[in-house]
Amino acid sequence: MRGRTDWRREAGPFLALIGLPLAWFLLLILVPLGAVWALSFAINTGVASIEVTGTLANYARTLEPTYLGILLKSLALAGLATLVSLGLGFPVALAIAFAPPPWRTPLLVAVTLPFWTNLLIRTYALMAVLRDEGLVNRVVAALAPDLAPLPLLYHDVAVVVGLVYVHLPFMVLPIFAALDRMDRSLIEASLDLGAGPLATIRHVVLPLAGPGIRAGVLLTFVPALGSYLVPDLLGGPGSQMIANVIERQFRRADDWPFGAALAFVLVYLTLLALALLAPRRPAARA
Repeated sequence: MRGRTDWRREAGPFLALIGLPLAWFLLLILVPLGAVWALSFAINTGVASIEVTGTLANYARTLEPTYLGILLKSLALAGLATLVSLGLGFPVALAIAFAPPPWRTPLLVAVTLPFWTNLLIRTYALMAVLRDEGLVNRVVAALAPDLAPLPLLYHDVAVVVGLVYVHLPFMVLPIFAALDRMDRSLIEASLDLGAGPLATIRHVVLPLAGPGIRAGVLLTFVPALGSYLVPDLLGGPGSQMIANVIERQFRRADDWPFGAALAFVLVYLTLLALALLAPRRPAARA
């Protein structure tokens, strides 16, 4: 009896602590997601009426060549942006992790500085840099007048640049967190045993930074795949991503069931990415 009373006494404060966040999660995340998921199995029965019938026609429609091509292109652009972010973010994270302690905080602030500005403003600023009269083309005109102006806006390259520009901090910070916890004596031992800097990075640093790299890839790829603003402003008609198609279904085509099916295709792909990038536990030895 006493043990049961002690359990209830300890559980009370815990339940009171998580009660509000749990209610927030249920009401503002799970319930809307559940409504959209149910909507993906519905059909339009009138101009402003929808009926949930359990149909799979909306998901079958996502496999049509037009939408499947846009989805595959979105995966390719998001994957390319993730690879570029990894190539740029790992050296930056490595430099911050091995910087002198007084420099680390200013460098981390510089990485997170873009978050202090609205995404729309940052995207318009990037448009100003990439336009025909922008900073990049001014430099090109000064160095190679015959090449200027370069067509940098309104195609896939601009979309990838924008995705990298927006999501690069999501790659740098997890990798830095993993490198910051790394045992530096392992690096010293590798160098003392004759391994060069590149071999040490390949065989010691990269494996130890693996959890941070996986987290950075996930935190970069998933938002990039669902990005709407960047391809809408920086991409041309042929550079639209799946999020732009979803927006059109909800706001212009008034086909909410199909838009919900497309949205949940992204959710399923996100869950698949989580499963693929989840750390694997070594199998227990007999």
